[in-house]
This record gives sequence, structure tokens and C-alpha cells, in this order.
Amino acid sequence: MKFRRQKIEDININLTPLIDVVFLLLIFFMVSTTFKQTNDLTIDLPTAANGAPSIVTQDPVEVTITRDGQFVINGQSLINERIDTLVQGLRETFNDNYERPLIITADANASYDMVMKVYDAAAQLGITKLAHTAQREAAQ
Repeated sequence: MKFRRQKIEDININLTPLIDVVFLLLIFFMVSTTFKQTNDLTIDLPTAANGAPSIVTQDPVEVTITRDGQFVINGQSLINERIDTLVQGLRETFNDNYERPLIITADANASYDMVMKVYDAAAQLGITKLAHTAQREAAQ
């Protein structure tokens, strides 16, 4: 008796649906992800009853003064709290364009002396556009 040999079919896995699902998942996670800008500095802003109009301009420079008296210029910490270091950091950040505003963000518990150092550094460089940040007081 002669048996017929059955043909062995090649087993093929179609990867197209798998790739489609992976791309759909990738697109879903890209669209649904929120990118949150975090700041490592914790600043307790002082409060003010009336808010001043915000400075709407290109590229302001922000000096942050932490509770322990550390200066941070546009996210870059300075190596010490001396005024000449602050002046040099501001000079490098401004790039000889002193028409840009300087925004001072000081912690409510920072010493007033540190804020005055920023004013002195701004005066040495000829910066005339200064602003402060504050929280709005809670309505009573």
C-alpha cells in the first residue's frame, strides 16, 4: 500500500497586525502622556493684595533666592552667595542685552539682604527693568 505523503505547509506568522497594534499603543501613550515641568526649588512666595501686571516680553531673566540664601539664575545655581559671583552670573546670562527684564523671585523667609544684593548687582550692570513675583492673598 502506498500512502500519499501530505504536504507540509510552511508556517507563516503575519506580523502586520502585531505591528499595527504596537503603533496604536505607542500613539496612545504619546498622546495621553502629560509632560510636567518640575522645579527642584521650593519657594514660599510672599503674598500681595493686588497683582501687578505681568511683564510680557521675550526672554526675561529670573533670579531665585531660596530660603537658605542661595542664588539661582534661570535654573542654574551659583557656587556662592557673594555679590561679585552674582554680577558675573547676570552678565553671562544677559549677554550684553540689558533691556531684558530681571524678575526676582525670593522665598518669603529669605533675608532681605539677599534681595538687596540682587538690586546692587542689577545697578552695577545698568539693569533698569526689575520685577518681583508674589502670590495673591487669599480673599477673606
